Amino acid sequence: MAEKKPQTKKTEPAAILPLWRRVLRWIGRILGGVVAFYLGLIVLFSFLPPPGNIYQWQESWRLGGIERQWVSWKDISPDMARSAVAAEDANFCLHWGFDIEQIRDAIANGKQRGASTISQQVVKNVFLWQGRSYLRKALEAIITPVVELMWSKQRILEVYLNEAEFAEGVFGVQAAAQVLFDTDAAELTATQSARLAAVLPNPKERNAAKPSGFVRSHAAQIRSGAETIKADGRAACFETAD
Repeated sequence: MAEKKPQTKKTEPAAILPLWRRVLRWIGRILGGVVAFYLGLIVLFSFLPPPGNIYQWQESWRLGGIERQWVSWKDISPDMARSAVAAEDANFCLHWGFDIEQIRDAIANGKQRGASTISQQVVKNVFLWQGRSYLRKALEAIITPVVELMWSKQRILEVYLNEAEFAEGVFGVQAAAQVLFDTDAAELTATQSARLAAVLPNPKERNAAKPSGFVRSHAAQIRSGAETIKADGRAACFETAD
């Protein structure tokens, strides 16, 4: 009886994916990597100070150095926190990253500025870059709700006050308090806080230590607004209970 030869199983070559599917696969991997990168940074900076941002590094190169010093929330004057919110985003405690009413008003009146919330500014300053490109605005719109979800309002404001520019090459409320008023962020008065908030968003053209008539007038309005949001509860989301 003839011995049967074992049958060898033929292996078919792996199917080659069409070019468009390979491109989509790589795009998906890249997008997944970007998402993972930003999520990692958002988690990391929820408890660690950001190391700086692109604009600060550019200014440091241009000026030969900048003034910047991180300070924790407990070492920031409550007047400064309320003044910043009154000046930049009075409804900070009422929205989840975007102030829809302000956006509608900005569109209706053709404003170039005014609809950007503190949360959006933090995302731009910490995670992105300056400028008005559609790509940056799109990334800002995606990242802002995630930051609002993962950070407390107090943390968002803490980071904002430590990253904002208050004079040319002077970043953060502690450096601003020392350079402009020879004091610490914790000791800022209501008037000093309002004047610091009044120089935003043009710290190179306005001076909190030597205020012009406009800065004085604007600071007075901000101080009144700070008192208002304290009284009506719009500061409750970031106020530290005694």
